[in-house]
Parts: sequence; structure tokens; C-alpha cells
Amino acid sequence: MSISAESDDRHPRDRLRRELSLTDSAMLVVSSVIGVGIFLTPGAVAELLPHPHLFLAVWLIGGLLSLAGALANAELGAMYPHAGGDYVYLREAYHPFAGFAVGWLTFFVIYAGTIATLAVGFAQGLGLFVELGELGRIVVAVVVIAITSWVNFVGVRYGARFNNITAFLKIVALVALVVGGVVFGEGEFARLGATAADVEEIPWSGLGLALSPVLFSYLGWNASIYVASEIRDPGRNVPRSLFVGLGICMAIYLVINAVYLYALPMAELRGEVRVGEAAARAMFGATGGTITAVLVLASIFGCLNATILVGPRIAYAMALDGHLFAGVDEVHQAHNTPYVAIWLQALAAIALILLLRSFPSVLDLTTFAIVIATMADTTALYVLRWRKPDQPRPYRAWGYPFVPAVYFVANGAIALAMIIGRPAECAAAMLIAATAVPAYLFMRRQGVGA
Repeated sequence: MSISAESDDRHPRDRLRRELSLTDSAMLVVSSVIGVGIFLTPGAVAELLPHPHLFLAVWLIGGLLSLAGALANAELGAMYPHAGGDYVYLREAYHPFAGFAVGWLTFFVIYAGTIATLAVGFAQGLGLFVELGELGRIVVAVVVIAITSWVNFVGVRYGARFNNITAFLKIVALVALVVGGVVFGEGEFARLGATAADVEEIPWSGLGLALSPVLFSYLGWNASIYVASEIRDPGRNVPRSLFVGLGICMAIYLVINAVYLYALPMAELRGEVRVGEAAARAMFGATGGTITAVLVLASIFGCLNATILVGPRIAYAMALDGHLFAGVDEVHQAHNTPYVAIWLQALAAIALILLLRSFPSVLDLTTFAIVIATMADTTALYVLRWRKPDQPRPYRAWGYPFVPAVYFVANGAIALAMIIGRPAECAAAMLIAATAVPAYLFMRRQGVGA
């Protein structure tokens, strides 16, 4: 089913209202990006690049590469401001099955997997304060999914307002950590410098390897494209939400990592798993570590809420075209939310928790799927420029065709590295993606698919 932006800017059966402002959609990007990664991954990056200037530069490079992807998605999102994001772009660029396959992968692996990962991560973080045990952690993870799903069930405005509050508090807390650390904490600015001899000791291949965890920490920058049919003035606000949200995240990542260097010698930063807590303890003592642990919990919870808000729109969009189970496109009459899709997503995430029970394996499975989906998005930009040159484009990707190609190549290298280093998780993601074939054929036999 092809929907032209010339006749309408949304699916004719889409009953969701445009209630989200630029602030709502930009904060959705911020919450989706800033979860737990910035508190954990810098140690792995420092292990590969134990030089302050290179360590900071790779976070800037990662942000610019993510911006290259955002430029492509900004054009696509403004061109097709519908629910569903990449499901729509692949459907329009190639074939309904291409959209179905990426939508299937995005909904059942990326979003359900991310929700499962965040919920288990929240339970593990809570375990630092309360003795839970394995069963207790599973119960907490399931309960937190149910609570955040209910918040988004009762209205998109409730979910967006809650997200705005948590995103704002997260930004304030991180800025306070930076300012408080520099003004009141223990540290040395000299740690941000290095001698020329230090550079010679570092293999330059480390720069490429370090980009992998950095780009993983930026994932979520495209969150607003999935709710485009609920964003007011989408031709302007979808691109702006991507750029504003990602810009905020880049600024925060750079200053937070600078504070990590201020607080910890590079030798201590290298390989540190809980960098945020370690840096806070170094600056403020034991109290600082506790405060940061609480901040990590709040950050995970905010990211979880944003993910639960976004994900159901994919299943909802697929169901609008008759490409998913009957009833998934239902909108609650009172709350005006895709409530069936919300609870389907919750069940899928809980099933992953119960089946896999391993935080790292779910994370790797999800990350590989994200890389593949975003690469597919980028190819859709090129195909649509060729196949539909006259389609209205409120925004045109800056730097086309070269800048989006850089993003595609960078993600291709990460995908290859993951296949080599995490073959089981990558195989599992592709196996789940392969189930899209019989699922699509089943929908067509039922006479509901296009």
C-alpha cells in the first residue's frame, strides 16, 4: 500500500491525533539516547584509546556519524510523516514485504529487546540498594514494564509529559554533576592533556574499534520518526526534533566524558565498567557514587518510558496496512492510544526476559538488529530519490549523496565486527528476522496483506 504525501500526510486509517510538540519530540530523542551507555561504555573506549584528546574526539566523531544518519532520516520522516518510521520508508522504497521485514525486526527485536534490556538493567541497578535475587530481579523487570506501559496506555500526552520531566531532570542532574565536579570535586584539569609521545604508543586501528561502543551509546537518535503522525507540523518538526535532540546528547556526552577525565587518571578510566560511579566517588567520595547510582536508575527508567512510547507505533502502522494481527491497529476511544500494540509490545519484552534472562545477550542481539535496520533506512533514501524524484520533500538531506554514505559504511563495519565477535547473537537476530517470511505469507493468505 503506497501513501502519497501529495494527497495526505498520514495514513487514511490512522486515528491518532497530532499532539506532540517540537519539545516533546526532541526530548523523546534525548531520553531514547541517554540511557545507561554514557555511564558504562567510556571505560571500554578508554581501553582502546588511552589518550585524552583521542578519547574525547571519538565521542564527537560518533555524534557526527549519528548526525549523518539523522540527515537521511530527517528527509524520510518529513517526506512520510506517518506512524511506523522505517517500516514506511522500506515499504515505499522497495515493496510491502521489505517494509514488513524491517518492521517485524524493529518491533519484535529492537524495541522489545531494548525494553527487556532496560528493564533488566533497572532491576540489576536496584539490586545495589535492595537484595532481590534472580527471581526478584525478574519480577521487578516485569513490573516496571507494566507500569510504564500503563502510563503510555492512558494517553500519549501523559507519556510525553512524563518523558519531558524525566529528560529535563536527567539533563539537570548531568549538568549538576559536571559543574559540581569541577567546582567542588576532586580532580585535575591536567588529565585532559597529553604529550606527543603518548600518541605514538596508540595503534590508530583503535580509533575504528572505539567507534563501536560510542555509536551504540548514540542509538535512539531516530526515535521521533516513529511517532511522526502524532507530531504537529511534521514537515518542520520531525527534522528539527532529530537535530535538536541529537545536538543536546552530543553536548552532554562531550562534557560528561571531559569530567570523567578530570576525575580519573586515564589508567583508572581504562576498562572501568561503572565509570559514572567511579568518577563521582573520586570527586565526592562514597556519597557521590551512591548519587550517581540513583541517577543511572532514573536515566534507565526515563529511557524505558521513551522506548515504550515509540515502539507500539511500528506495530500499529503495520496493522493499518493489514500486515499484522487483527486488532493491533485499534485505538482506545477514551485515551486515543494504540493500546493493543502497547500491550503486545509489553508481552514481547517480558517473553524475552523470561526466555533469555541474560542482559548481555539481549543487548548484543538488539544492537545488531538496530545496525541492520538503520543501514536499510539509508538505502531507502537513495532509492526514493531515484524512484520518486517529484515526491514533496519538506526537508532534503544535507550532504547527499556523500554524507549518508559515510553513515552506511560505518554501520556496515560495525555489523561485520559484531558478526565476527558475537556470531550467536547476530545469528539469533537474523533468525528472528527470517520469521518475517512465513509471517508475511500467513497475513497474505488471510487476505489482509497488500
